Amino acid sequence: MSARRLLAIHAHPDDESSKGAATTAKYAAEGGRVKVLTCTDGQRGDILNPAMDRPGVLENIRRVREDEMAQAAAALGVEHEWLGFEDSGLPQGDPLPPLPEGCFALEDDDTVCREVVRVIREFRPQVIITYDENGGYPHPDHIKVHVVSMLAWEKAGDPEYAPELGAPWTPQKLYYSHGFILQRMERLHEMLVARGQRSPYEVMIKRWRSNEADIMGRVTTQIECSDYFDRRAAALTAHATQIDPAGAFLASPVEDQQKAWPTEEFELARSRVATTVPEDDLFAGVDLDAGAAKED
Repeated sequence: MSARRLLAIHAHPDDESSKGAATTAKYAAEGGRVKVLTCTDGQRGDILNPAMDRPGVLENIRRVREDEMAQAAAALGVEHEWLGFEDSGLPQGDPLPPLPEGCFALEDDDTVCREVVRVIREFRPQVIITYDENGGYPHPDHIKVHVVSMLAWEKAGDPEYAPELGAPWTPQKLYYSHGFILQRMERLHEMLVARGQRSPYEVMIKRWRSNEADIMGRVTTQIECSDYFDRRAAALTAHATQIDPAGAFLASPVEDQQKAWPTEEFELARSRVATTVPEDDLFAGVDLDAGAAKED
């Protein structure tokens, strides 16, 4: 029987640790193959942890983030591949400045799609995780990941599309990862306040409450993965330039996270197999033997 194979497509190093990380760790620990595909090099990422704002870090940020990514992948127990496109950075200002020439967000869609299709045909995932049409949040690189993921979903199994990239492979399900759930933040906030501790969630909660979109209303699939929250925390910590230990990602101990919200959330955006929602397994309905003869 063929193994479960899950491909998670992300924009930057650290995204894999804040979006669906415990889920990927769970499937990998259970014997599946999980690959994280990081589209950009992260070289325009800011140093968000004050402890890492020291000489030699920013000057070597690409190498530093490569090392961080390797540590995070090891913590999650997943395979990893870089596409190597140039980080676009997050434009700031009003009006927004133009994006840097040659950056990922400005790359031709088909050029990037071909690279993603190559990975899909080599790895042959039954399930893909990516971002929704808003990118999870409107970073230009995240929007680009959504666009090219949807193109690759359609093209990877087409024998007439770029045959030089390998034998066609048709994934069976595609999910959007919804990593920022208002109700989860509210519960964690309440637990800290009840103990008389400072909560970093308050600002985030106010901002999300002003947003009319109800992400939980889009969720079709919740994965119980609380046993892997420690691995998620380790992966986040590995990205020391990006994750401030005093910030929201690590504000609550693993035990609080397990008690408050033991799942991670996804939206089934495309499926070529029959399934029934709500789901508790990304592989629900998947035929693990599909294409097995080609694999032998």
